[in-house]
Amino acid sequence: MATLSEKDETALNFYTSNALFQRLADSYTSLQERREALGLSNPGTIDNIAKEVERDVFLNNSAFSGLRADITKAFSVSPLFQVSHSLSMGSPNGNPYSFAVLYGSPSVFCQANIDNDFGLLGRFNWRWSQALVTKSSVQLQPGAAAGNMFSLEQDYTGADFTASVKAMNPNILDGGLTGIFIGDYLQSVTPSLSLGLNAMWQRAAMNQGPETLVSYAARYKTREWVASARLLSAGGLQCSYWRRLAERVEAGVDVNLQFQPGLGLSSGMMGGGMKKEGVTTLGAKYEFRQSAFRAQVDSQGRLGCLLEKRIAPAVTVSFFGEIDHVKTQSRLGLAVSIENAAEEVLEQQERGVGNDVLPPPF
Repeated sequence: MATLSEKDETALNFYTSNALFQRLADSYTSLQERREALGLSNPGTIDNIAKEVERDVFLNNSAFSGLRADITKAFSVSPLFQVSHSLSMGSPNGNPYSFAVLYGSPSVFCQANIDNDFGLLGRFNWRWSQALVTKSSVQLQPGAAAGNMFSLEQDYTGADFTASVKAMNPNILDGGLTGIFIGDYLQSVTPSLSLGLNAMWQRAAMNQGPETLVSYAARYKTREWVASARLLSAGGLQCSYWRRLAERVEAGVDVNLQFQPGLGLSSGMMGGGMKKEGVTTLGAKYEFRQSAFRAQVDSQGRLGCLLEKRIAPAVTVSFFGEIDHVKTQSRLGLAVSIENAAEEVLEQQERGVGNDVLPPPF
């Protein structure tokens, strides 16, 4: 036992007294002190680098057509547990009926959704620590193998950076590695500026070659406005700008440019020129006391608007309209959302139960 202790002490002295390791340790400590002195905060993720424009102002995630009714029943606040029914008609892409169950606690989040065609969509997230979260999702479509999907993601949220690795439909049973693999990293450089990198590797099948795509991201945030940009190495640039015009008014603009190899004008062969496409979208949002109005217009001739009004404490009505002047097409949608909860659940919400604990790892 004494000999073992001497060997351990000798090995430890090698790391503690070695000049190279001491220099590396001192450099790391100095870097950490400088980062703490800058007062940097977590910049979020690359997927949400333009969330103020894409999610808060634009209608990309809120567009619908036809008639829709959503009924939600909450059984608990902490832990979060609720079920919902969704009915729709007149929509070419929506399912007539779907049923969803959601459960969330500080450590786990799980959600399942099944429609009338028995298509299943499930999510399961697990928080190992305050910084480390594992996310998984599965999508199954009966009779459509191409619609089945499985993804696994690992996120790490640091004090001033965010890193994630994601795999979609990974497979090693066909004699090699296939699927889609994505890596993200976003770092705060100053209290206002963040820089990031996104890399994607994909291979659909073993008889096809792999493809690699790298993009660079930047985000600058102040109290009144946010600007972000993403540059694709394959040829593409996306820039977004968001600004709060008043207490209840905000606006955003997005410019998306694509540069791809196209047909030559003289020879008619590939590689003879560049195919250039661009779309500019402008949107605004105005919040009233019991309602919110959003509208957007783009350079392709599409104009859309969304009005959401709460007509009762548990009832919200939404109206969506869109017209495409170039294609002479239009869409209209009307939705009603009803939220129901027992009296004890409403009392928990009024008392703020669960506000002092970590939210579920969405």
